[in-house]
Amino acid sequence: MTAQPITLAADGIDPKRVPTRTLANGTQIPVVGLGTSGSDKYSGEVVAAAVIEAASLGYRHFDCASEYGNEEQIGKALRLIQDGGIRREELWITSKVWNDMHGDGDVIRACKQSLKDLQLDALDLYLVHWPFPNFRPKGVSVNDRNPDARPYIHKEYMRVWEQMEELVRMGLVRAIGTSNMTAAKMKWVLRDCAIKPAVNEMELHPHFQQPGLYGYMVENGIQPIGFCPVGSPSRPPRDRTSTDTTDTEDPVVLKIADRLGVHPAVVCIMWALKRGHVAIPFSVRREQLLGNLRAAVENPLTPDDMRAIGDIDRNGRLIRGQAFLWRKGLTWRALWDEDGVIKR
Repeated sequence: MTAQPITLAADGIDPKRVPTRTLANGTQIPVVGLGTSGSDKYSGEVVAAAVIEAASLGYRHFDCASEYGNEEQIGKALRLIQDGGIRREELWITSKVWNDMHGDGDVIRACKQSLKDLQLDALDLYLVHWPFPNFRPKGVSVNDRNPDARPYIHKEYMRVWEQMEELVRMGLVRAIGTSNMTAAKMKWVLRDCAIKPAVNEMELHPHFQQPGLYGYMVENGIQPIGFCPVGSPSRPPRDRTSTDTTDTEDPVVLKIADRLGVHPAVVCIMWALKRGHVAIPFSVRREQLLGNLRAAVENPLTPDDMRAIGDIDRNGRLIRGQAFLWRKGLTWRALWDEDGVIKR
């Protein structure tokens, strides 16, 4: 890839028109970002090319993670974007610390590695990817368990969080947050933290609206960010079951999409933004990239539409995290504290 001026495409969206949400620390995050978690299906080079394409369409928010395995390629794309005339201050870049880097000093090392790979001096947002140090070794079955896996241990998590806070003090990140967190766990984090999480990144789409957890985050000044905002139709086989439903095939979504003349996925993005959370859909296709961003500035959903979509919640979690379970006999539900109690 050679640096070229990055000019706004004729059909692109002026980034200044894209609304932002103000986080607790005063920073403003664009309401639509490009997720980059496509490594199961797309090479790092393909995702990096999508980042450049997205920038030309008006995207300024890119959601990354070390676990996606493509930050080095995305870093080259971000360098070309900046060399092409888009100032670093115009971009919002998120990354996440993976589960195998929860030890003392590891969080800071992980962040510095992401900064090196992304060719940045600082991140706008850094998240704890999962509230467990558990991970599945590469190449093993989704049903295999790491013998070192263990449940959420609050003292251990707070040692991770203290390192996150140190990253803020070091000037390496502007804001810190959580991902895949529950209200039961967050209650203890809020009690003990020095710097409150600015966001919680969580699965959110019309068939999985998480009203209780969503409301808890909003009440505590924590901005919800929704991954899988259209229901993740291209998720890998390990995350599929026979009981899954498809948001973009729901009759309510289809009816609204037909009336508005848009793809059903765009309706899902519109719902997310009208509801008040930040959406980070993933795509490498130009028409989808453009449609998703256009939802931020052209959102004709009515109150009746919002009520209708609110009524199709099926509690349909798609990303269950079963690979992170710590002992036999547990189901994936143990990860999510559904009865408000942290499981051991």
